[in-house]
Amino acid sequence: MLFNSYEFIFIFLPITFFIYFYLTSKRLIAGAKGFLVFASLFFYSWWNIIYLPLILVSMLFNYLIGSSLTKESQHKKINKKSLLTFGVVSNLSLLGYFKYTDFFISNINLASSSNFDLLYLVLPLGISFFTFTQIAYLVDSYRGETKEYDLLNYGLFVTFFPHLLAGPILHHKEMMPQFDKVSNLVKNYKNIALGIFLFSIGLFKKVVIADTFAVCANNGFDVEDTLHLIEAWTTSLSYTFQLYFDFSGYTDMALGVALLFNIRLPINFNSPYKATDIQDFWRRWHITLSRFLKDYIYIPLGGNRLGSFRTYSNLMATFILGGLWHGAGWTFIFWGFLHGFALVIHRIWQKLGFRLWTWLAWFITFNFINIAWVFFRAKEWDDAMKVLGGMFGFSGVVLPKMLENNFSFLIQYGIVFEEWLENISENSQTSLYLVLALLFILFFKNSNEKAKTFTPNKKAAFFTAFIFIFSILSLTKVSEFLYFNF
Repeated sequence: MLFNSYEFIFIFLPITFFIYFYLTSKRLIAGAKGFLVFASLFFYSWWNIIYLPLILVSMLFNYLIGSSLTKESQHKKINKKSLLTFGVVSNLSLLGYFKYTDFFISNINLASSSNFDLLYLVLPLGISFFTFTQIAYLVDSYRGETKEYDLLNYGLFVTFFPHLLAGPILHHKEMMPQFDKVSNLVKNYKNIALGIFLFSIGLFKKVVIADTFAVCANNGFDVEDTLHLIEAWTTSLSYTFQLYFDFSGYTDMALGVALLFNIRLPINFNSPYKATDIQDFWRRWHITLSRFLKDYIYIPLGGNRLGSFRTYSNLMATFILGGLWHGAGWTFIFWGFLHGFALVIHRIWQKLGFRLWTWLAWFITFNFINIAWVFFRAKEWDDAMKVLGGMFGFSGVVLPKMLENNFSFLIQYGIVFEEWLENISENSQTSLYLVLALLFILFFKNSNEKAKTFTPNKKAAFFTAFIFIFSILSLTKVSEFLYFNF
């Protein structure tokens, strides 16, 4: 079930909300939590009920391992490190089977000229997110940082439907206390107003903005065989903005839905395209993933404690693994390599003490991110080369036909005058939309900032109603969120 669907907005969400708070009002706390777990599993099963046993077994397995790690400090019957290793390897094996088996087989076939059949496994929705969430729980249990939670609370922590399919990646200590807080079991009308406000903003981002840019991005990457300079830049920027508004929209909707139940999910975005260096970008983009990579990969590898060379090696390893987490493909691995390499260059740059003008630092950072996204989006290496080749002028330059009279002298330099974006977009306003999106991202407050100053009043109610109704009227088709694929 998708957040941007009629059945979620008008059926599932209101029914779940009213039944949950009806049960809490009758002091049936365990029943309310149990119902929320059931509703979350129903939400998950809507996509494909075949994978319901998968998340149930994963949840039960990790609960038992985590509980054993917590209790082991009292009785030394089991070696904690061996138990943790078994738990982590089991989780990664499950994730690896569904996500990387075909990638592994295809590379074996390529390297050895063999012809093993691919399994064509369908990736279960949310498996990357609930796997990472539970690995973090196991590691924290090993470190003695968790308490002995009952299965119901743990199940709610893992399956809570606002975060289940595409994050944020949760940490037990920021979530568990909220489920037991007495004041959270009563309807909070300010939270409800703020939740609807954030949900509406996220829905608008997804349905009106992201899905509009998706047309150009899909045509440029997947349909056209060649792209001239402006088409290529329009394609790459369309995907850059599509991904931003799609994922930040999902996060806003997740935070908004959770607030209806008085649960505050961690912030996952903080205007990442305002970043003036690559380190700043990763402090703002997919914040909970950055936290996981830092706490459970980078620091255990040694972080920056073992000298410059090891620091750079650890950064490269962390981001290559981060790229592989996003998808089973060499383009994802190379995308991770690019970001790791950029972070290494940034560290060296800082040590040398060089500084750039803020506007130049932003310009370099944004364009690096935009170019790197090409590898993130491309289905095949050739698709990435097609777009990048166009971006750097290897497929020619085409200018609008209306400029030919004034700039006809450019024809002798190979410049062509014709309809410049008709191959990738039916909308003549695409260029204007790109400019407006950039201005919106750079100069307007983000949803987190708006949430901090939110006050339930007539102005807020009118704004929320307007963007909600506009989004519903624009919901002509239901499209998946991009991060569902990861």
